[in-house]
Amino acid sequence: MKSKDMPKAYEPSVHEERIYALWEEHRAFRAEVDPDRQPFTVMIPPPNVTGVLHMGHVLDNALQDSMIRFRRMQGYETLWQPGTDHAGIATQNVIEKMLRAEGKTRHDLGREAFVERAWTWKEEKGGHILKQLRRLGASADWDRTRFTMEPALSRAVTEAFVRLYEKGLIYRGNYIVNWCPRCHTALSDEEVEHRDEQSKLWHIRYPVKGEPGTYAVVATTRPETMLGDTAVAVHPEDPKTAGLRGKAVMLPFLDRELPVIEDDYVDRELGTGALKVTPAHDPNDFEIGKRHDLEAINILNEDATINEAGGEFRGLDRYEARARIIERLEALGLLEKTEDHPNAVGSCHRCHTVVEPRLSDQWFVKMKPLAEPALAAYRAGRVRFVPEHWGKTYTHWLENIRDWVIYRQL
Repeated sequence: MKSKDMPKAYEPSVHEERIYALWEEHRAFRAEVDPDRQPFTVMIPPPNVTGVLHMGHVLDNALQDSMIRFRRMQGYETLWQPGTDHAGIATQNVIEKMLRAEGKTRHDLGREAFVERAWTWKEEKGGHILKQLRRLGASADWDRTRFTMEPALSRAVTEAFVRLYEKGLIYRGNYIVNWCPRCHTALSDEEVEHRDEQSKLWHIRYPVKGEPGTYAVVATTRPETMLGDTAVAVHPEDPKTAGLRGKAVMLPFLDRELPVIEDDYVDRELGTGALKVTPAHDPNDFEIGKRHDLEAINILNEDATINEAGGEFRGLDRYEARARIIERLEALGLLEKTEDHPNAVGSCHRCHTVVEPRLSDQWFVKMKPLAEPALAAYRAGRVRFVPEHWGKTYTHWLENIRDWVIYRQL
């Protein structure tokens, strides 16, 4: 080629697809089992089959590719294992959106037809990220590409579940979970996004039983949950609430008698010093309820409407019930005051619906026995973080870890 025929600037689109096609044709990134060579393997954290790459993915995959290529040049038998995740809830949302456009719901199709529809969509539209990785020049062994809903991988999930169960690390229990009313599923803590909002703090009067004109005042950002209250808690050493100890109060609307209990969890400096206890709809209240053997009354249906336990508010959406309850409290003279209050509100990271703490039968993994060896490895120096300050984040996470909910209502 004469110099005058050479383009003034490099044009990637002219060359990259041709070069990558040659790499794939000659299986340049194929890994083989070779006892004479030291292996080096990186598993691509499986991206959602519904997703597309963003710049964070690009950086992450570029770093992985750099390590793989470096080891390959050093003579290691390298494997960069590609694959995609079924992304159950995200995929379900995609299929349901398509069904809504047809005037249908997943219930119209039924389970088998819905799963078949999901597979069809995956084959036609899924895996866009894998195409993007090829355009990036990723040196993955595409012959080994896997999908997490493949029969062999589904069997591996079942095997792992059974092994963990037999070791006593998986259990089923009725516990507070993060519940998405839109997706109708439980979410782990990592799947809940928190955003700061300017909310309200309502101070509600609960009449003291047998003492007309005397009240225990509780403050809440979620007045609708009062329908599930089963106690009012005070700190055993708080002089402000000493007059309530040993007494009972009456829950407005439902005429339910609530004992006044004493618990060290109550913050004496916060609010009125009296805490409404709703074991079925708050994780801290759930723990108080266990300590004092309180009844846990679930007041919410799966779609966050009030169920039959909510009396006159049955069938109302949670926010409509909140508005009605506030109106009724004002009419009865039981709303002492309302304050502006900053509040961190949790929402589903897939559909952005505000989640509800809700008592539910779920499968959990016990995390403490798994976290302890990981912490020990870091403290002994067998695991290092670069930069080192991430070690503090790691330590805090594992020291305060909660059991992991692994059930999915799909």
